[in-house]
Amino acid sequence: MSHVFRALRPAVVTVVLLGWSPAAAWAQGETFTATASVKSAAGAQMTAPVTVVLTRLTTDKERATVVEALKKGGSAGVVQSLKAQGDVGYIEVGGRKTPVKYAYVREISGGRMVTVVAPTPIAHLGAGIPDAKPKAGFDMSLLLLTFTGSASGTGELAPAVTIKVNEAGAIETQDYGTEVVRLTDVRSKK
Repeated sequence: MSHVFRALRPAVVTVVLLGWSPAAAWAQGETFTATASVKSAAGAQMTAPVTVVLTRLTTDKERATVVEALKKGGSAGVVQSLKAQGDVGYIEVGGRKTPVKYAYVREISGGRMVTVVAPTPIAHLGAGIPDAKPKAGFDMSLLLLTFTGSASGTGELAPAVTIKVNEAGAIETQDYGTEVVRLTDVRSKK
């Protein structure tokens, strides 16, 4: 499924990769919990607990390196750049931990948005089953969480994704599968 970052993603990724950094204002360490759910085209539904542990946010220098890598090398450049950076936490889905190399928190009207990127896929969801065959280029995972004034938030998880800058200069993603992985009952613990 190709799109310019579902719903909130275009502005988020642009600002996340190119915009203001709240790293200095962020308290060290935060854990998020959620329930991931996905419904296949055939109607089968799967759920799994998700935990995201962040020990720090991405620095301005690290972000600049990722932006430059995206401009010069697309998705493969971002993966290479992220793998060279230190871990900022991990995403745990169904007991499997995936190291996170990019975490960014952005203030939004009435709340905040958290973007988390890992330079490896969490899972390949395709043909209605988990762990379908990997395809070249779907080498990252992306998680977006949104909190707007309530104790719980919502989000999306792209467990295998590729990104690029399109002709208009917007950041575009393509998910491995067509199913959207929704995150519900997202909670934060500092």
